[in-house]
Amino acid sequence: MLQRFLKPYPLCFSLCLLPLLGIVIDMMFDNLGADPIQALHIRLGDWSLRLLWLTLFITPLQKITQWRGMAQYRKLLGLYTFFYASLHVIVYLWLDQGLAWGTITTDIIESSYIWFGVIAFLIILALAVTTPKAMVKLLGKNWKKLHRYIYIASGAVIIHYYWQLKGNMAEPLFYLIILSLLMLFRLAVWFKNRQFTKMMIPTTRKIRVVKADSATAEAGRSKGIVIEEIDTDIET
Repeated sequence: MLQRFLKPYPLCFSLCLLPLLGIVIDMMFDNLGADPIQALHIRLGDWSLRLLWLTLFITPLQKITQWRGMAQYRKLLGLYTFFYASLHVIVYLWLDQGLAWGTITTDIIESSYIWFGVIAFLIILALAVTTPKAMVKLLGKNWKKLHRYIYIASGAVIIHYYWQLKGNMAEPLFYLIILSLLMLFRLAVWFKNRQFTKMMIPTTRKIRVVKADSATAEAGRSKGIVIEEIDTDIET
């Protein structure tokens, strides 16, 4: 039984639950500080952000290691990102605001940082809903286009995080640096692939075959070869 859980995928699945377990333990022993609801809200948001960054890290890691089996881990981490982000939203709506929709609406309108949080969550929700294989098949080529919106969600999350902390730049800057490095890696891969594609595009050039003299032509005809002058386009 233990060996089963020590396999890479079950181990990754279990590790992603550890932050939630830690939060539950702190709730049980009243270790969330003077404002437990705010602490709970922030910690869930932090872990959704960290898991989002780990999800983005899978593609560069896959490119470097050439291990194609990592796609399942990207999916797993992406779903856990949605899970923690959903808990983050539920704590805000239920525990913090008491499901008072009038107050929630006013808060969203008056707090610019919440706009970016809503944008990020809606994108992550769309990506989670379209994760199953049936949705991948249904969307076809549009599936990849939709899932590229994860970069917009990442940028929105950083703005949401920075404005929520009211000017504390340390952690948002750290996450911004990580996102920038991940994006630079993707840009480098895209540029490399584009250059390679250009090299593989067929081009044409004129090749002139000069007609041989009569003796050579006659010798060629005797062997079943016709030699004449032509202009042709040959793909290279």
